[in-house]
Amino acid sequence: MIDLHTHSNCSDGDLSPEELVEYAYKKKIEVLALTDHDTISGLERASAHAQKLGIDFVKGIELGIEWPSGEFHLLGYGLSKVSQSLLDLIETLQKNREERNLRIVEKLKEIEVFTSLEELYEIFNTKNICRPHIADFLVSKKKVKTRQKAFDLYLAKGRPIYEKKVGMNLDVAIQAIKDSEGIPVLAHPLSLYVSWGKIEGVLTDLKERGICGLEAWHSGVRLSEAKRLEELARKLGFFVTAGSDFHGEKVRADRKIGHTAGGLKIDSRFWQDELSVQLKNL
Repeated sequence: MIDLHTHSNCSDGDLSPEELVEYAYKKKIEVLALTDHDTISGLERASAHAQKLGIDFVKGIELGIEWPSGEFHLLGYGLSKVSQSLLDLIETLQKNREERNLRIVEKLKEIEVFTSLEELYEIFNTKNICRPHIADFLVSKKKVKTRQKAFDLYLAKGRPIYEKKVGMNLDVAIQAIKDSEGIPVLAHPLSLYVSWGKIEGVLTDLKERGICGLEAWHSGVRLSEAKRLEELARKLGFFVTAGSDFHGEKVRADRKIGHTAGGLKIDSRFWQDELSVQLKNL
């Protein structure tokens, strides 16, 4: 099995980079990509551990992109030479995240939960605080019983402590990935919230702007949708990737490492015939 979309606790996953690789090894994953949100801080650690265990490791990142509806995430694979443009972009995203988190901390006071950003950094051992961390904090304060309940009552769009995430300009992000000898891939396309009637036109525009691949196979879509997305990708000239979007069993139990849409095991063809070919051609 392989998995080209996973997260560690350097962003919003549950496992450290080393623990993620160890877990993947036990689950018989042969090729693993780490694609943390807006950070590359775990890549070297994961890469070193993967080498010890004989796992083919792919360096990656998942960038938040400014988009009028839904959610636009851009995966970058390869990153054999981290460029200054990518470092600058990550710094901007981290600054945006910090400002957003400060606003969330202020809003927490409205529901009589008191903390500071510094306390959250210490509790979760990361400065890359994401909404799942806030949700876990609310659970620890007995404000809710589960992480999902925290989202339902407080963190989801329209709820009391929701704060919109500020993403990056798409063209700037694409260039930063390419400057780093990486390949830009659109993650979970249906998260864009574009209708099937309009998605072909949107994807055509994204292809022209420099996105090379499409994550047609994702654990958040139905089997029929994944097949339809792959057909559309072939028609438009994208290569195709697949991933679980694994965050850890405690975070999203429904997303199992090495499995994708319909609960299927991720076929090695998405590495051997797709992504690895593209990386070799860089």
